[in-house]
Amino acid sequence: MPEQRLSLRSEDTTRVVRLRPLTQILGLGGITVMCAWTLVASSFLVIDTVSAGGSQDQVMRVQASFEERLNQLQLERDARAAEALAAQNRFAVALDQVSQMQTQLLTSEERRREMEAGMASVQANLRDAVAERDATLASGDAAGEDMTDRSDEFSVALDILSGELRSAADQRAKAVQEAEEARLAAHELQVERDQILARNDEILTQLEDAVTVSVAPLDDVFRSVGMNPDEVLRTIRSGYSGQGGPLTPMSYSTRGNAALSQGETKARQIIVTLDQMNTYRIAIEKLPLAMPVRQNFRYTSGFGRRWGRMHEGIDMAGPVGTPIHATGDGVVTFAGRKGAYGNLITIQHELGTETRYGHLNRIGVKVGQRVSQGEHIGDMGNTGRSTGPHLHYEVRMKGRAVDPMSFIKAADNVQ
Repeated sequence: MPEQRLSLRSEDTTRVVRLRPLTQILGLGGITVMCAWTLVASSFLVIDTVSAGGSQDQVMRVQASFEERLNQLQLERDARAAEALAAQNRFAVALDQVSQMQTQLLTSEERRREMEAGMASVQANLRDAVAERDATLASGDAAGEDMTDRSDEFSVALDILSGELRSAADQRAKAVQEAEEARLAAHELQVERDQILARNDEILTQLEDAVTVSVAPLDDVFRSVGMNPDEVLRTIRSGYSGQGGPLTPMSYSTRGNAALSQGETKARQIIVTLDQMNTYRIAIEKLPLAMPVRQNFRYTSGFGRRWGRMHEGIDMAGPVGTPIHATGDGVVTFAGRKGAYGNLITIQHELGTETRYGHLNRIGVKVGQRVSQGEHIGDMGNTGRSTGPHLHYEVRMKGRAVDPMSFIKAADNVQ
């Protein structure tokens, strides 16, 4: 590049500025670097904006899908439990029928034995009568006629007993057949009941695995923001611990206790895990996990040391008047001007968390007002110690400043 000369003229003097080739190269290089930095920063801003919206939609879709699958598994488990109860009732009825048939069979067998004993007695008496008749035939016709009449009576009695015995034998055979059919039906019901219980156990296992897997990301949410999950659960449960209602006597079944007790154990564990998930859900709704700025913005400063001092929040730059939203449910504890913050809004959330929104152009809430997550609370500005319009966003836990990005990123783990 050739050397350039710039003439600066005033009313009475003229100054000449020489631009050497090295100076021109440095100037062009600086302009190029500035343009490249602006292009890269804008690209990162667009990518962050698109990914934030897509991540939130994906979280909602995954949560809706999981809840739908969980409801389906619960409905299927309830249906299998009803089928198992119906099969158990049918099995109990079949056992009662088998018991009745066995009682009838024993009664028929007892009657058959009595009839056989009576028939044996009649046959013995008949043989005695025949022998007596043969012995007394020579004694006279009158005696012979009497013996003939007695023989006829015994023959009639024998025929009656033989008929009763055949009838008892037929009833016994019928009772044996019905008892065998009842045993087969009871066995089929037992197999059906075992299959239903196995399927019910499989469904309970799937439910248990599903809820167990779903609790892990929720547990990570609180650990990622520096909270103890056990302490969070205790705090939430202490505020949701009401009990009451009338008490009714419990009924117990003595059939199938082993299988049912195992299913009840899994069901109780699922209920405990679901309660844990529900408690986590309540706690997450109380945490400031949302974004305070929903329109286009640019991160200009992160959490940590800056210029030799501690920067206790993050800065999000955008145009003056950009809407600022509450990141969680809470109560406004400060709304006004405060030193280097400029116009400041402070919101106290549950679980010991607090959020601060500084350098605002307009404040749209009052002290004591309860706000909801996503509610419009003010507009971005350039008040206080600020070099340009931006939002200074802080999150504090029990008075100690923590990185707000840990809360923003934790929302990606909520499924």
